[in-house]
Amino acid sequence: MPLGLVALAIGGFGIGLTEFVIMGLLPEVAADFGVSTSAAGWLISGYALAVVVGALGLTVATTRLPRKPVLLGLLLLFIAGNLLSAVAPTYGVMLAGRIVAALCHGAFFGIGAVLAAGLVAPQRKAAAVATMFTGLTAANVLGVPLGTLLGQAAGWRSTFWAITAVGVVAWLGILALVPADASGANNSSVRRELSAFKSVQVWLSIAVTVLGFGGMFGAFTYIAYTLTDVAGFSSGTGPWLLVIVGVGLFIGNVLGGRAADRGVDRTLLIVLVGLAVVLAGFALTAHSRWATIVWLLLMGAFGFATVPGLQTRVMHYAAGAPTLASGANIGAFNLGNALGAWAGGLTISSGWGYASPLWAGAAITVAGLAVMATAAALARAPKNATPEREPAPAA
Repeated sequence: MPLGLVALAIGGFGIGLTEFVIMGLLPEVAADFGVSTSAAGWLISGYALAVVVGALGLTVATTRLPRKPVLLGLLLLFIAGNLLSAVAPTYGVMLAGRIVAALCHGAFFGIGAVLAAGLVAPQRKAAAVATMFTGLTAANVLGVPLGTLLGQAAGWRSTFWAITAVGVVAWLGILALVPADASGANNSSVRRELSAFKSVQVWLSIAVTVLGFGGMFGAFTYIAYTLTDVAGFSSGTGPWLLVIVGVGLFIGNVLGGRAADRGVDRTLLIVLVGLAVVLAGFALTAHSRWATIVWLLLMGAFGFATVPGLQTRVMHYAAGAPTLASGANIGAFNLGNALGAWAGGLTISSGWGYASPLWAGAAITVAGLAVMATAAALARAPKNATPEREPAPAA
């Protein structure tokens, strides 16, 4: 495995930690700044919205620039944002730090995916992208529980100091280990990058990303309430139960990447069917603690097994201009998060109980499956047929 992939994964670990660890530290942050829980929630929502803006805006702004220096610049933005969060004297400054750090998120994974794919042979592209996203899954398995424990023991600011240090390590690793020409010469332009969106398959892939990931997060956003109010676990066991989800994410990411290298569309169809079944099964048996533990593992596995395939599919159909489409797809993951959270919250506010977000997630996943089936059928049509095992070379 190229060491450059390890450096990219470390960057993914830091970014994943920034995005998710705040959920476990929100009460401490809200109490420290003297703001309400709903106001503190903007530290999560504001981050997600900034990811979408950065995924498109920064990717467009840096289209003509060499990819490796751009990635290093994005990590400097990440380091600065987390440093600002660590020293923030007020809630407003903390929110600004979160937004600054989030701006790099989509562009980092979008450009990083192109670089990762350029480090390996064509038939290993999905696995290489999965390796980079391993950092994101590791953040959920180890980073979030440990970051939460650190913040609770030494103050929430200590967690953001630690994340800042991770960013520095990733920056040094990419500087030293990722070749400057990993993805080939960047001869693209804004017009050329935008031309990728003429492809119906690119739009269909992005739609599957929104719906497929939205289905998982429709359930995952409110999983703490499901665990305590439905399954009957104590609140203290919540962080450790989420480790099970993280293990599932890791397994799904690795196996999903390997399977996607053998057939992207087939893999995505199978995984989306599996995810819908898991979420429906979870909803039906959420009152059982043992069943809940099994479903948590499977939800993480099937939910994240879609990521390498979805990212590779967008890059494939974007042909010679994959960077902006890749970044847009990262933004689509976060739009899916917002969609799932909204739908799950709507079912709860309608009085359907804390298992209802699981049904909402299953319904959204089925919609994603329908779009994916349509995309696969169009891809098999003679005029649109494109070999999945031999993706077009990235610019």
